[in-house]
Amino acid sequence: MIHLGRKAVVAALAASTLMVAGCATETTYRPATGQGFNRTGYSDRRIEPDRYLITFAGNSVTSRDTVERYLLFRAAELTLQNGYDYFVMANRDTDLQSRTYSTPGIGGGWGYGGFGGYWGPSWRYYGRGFGWRSWDPWFGGGFGGGPWGNDFDIRTIDRYEASAEIVMRRGPIPRDNLRAFNARAVADSIGPTVVLPK
Repeated sequence: MIHLGRKAVVAALAASTLMVAGCATETTYRPATGQGFNRTGYSDRRIEPDRYLITFAGNSVTSRDTVERYLLFRAAELTLQNGYDYFVMANRDTDLQSRTYSTPGIGGGWGYGGFGGYWGPSWRYYGRGFGWRSWDPWFGGGFGGGPWGNDFDIRTIDRYEASAEIVMRRGPIPRDNLRAFNARAVADSIGPTVVLPK
């Protein structure tokens, strides 16, 4: 029987976690779930009988193109579900939202989270010749040295969220209105590229 050391087990668990994280997929076309920065999927709110505010939020691996495509598809789908022929984009916007996370660790051979990490006052600064440094009152680093160094993991996560206010109409589309979209044509064109949940 083979006995694995504690370090080998920890390394195997870390590798499997990274593999799972690397397999993250784009947000599928579905009703929104989650809250705040973690909300993904589409949502819509009726403002008037023929006017809706719709949004589509992607996760950190969903491209801007996908988010905007799914927003258009939702607008077309909602228009058809309500018995209208076309929709007009009253306004439309796509936001890039970012969150930066910092996980300071103990360092000095104990590695990240040796004591579960810590949170407290710290400062980051950039100096010529040595790049980014940090200082904190407990473990030094940067200004005063100390054995602990700069054991930080700072990560920024980006995601896109598109929103639009649409007005639904019946009948033929006015030729001079560039903001008007034929709902059936949009659904037929974009529909084959939409990924639904499994």
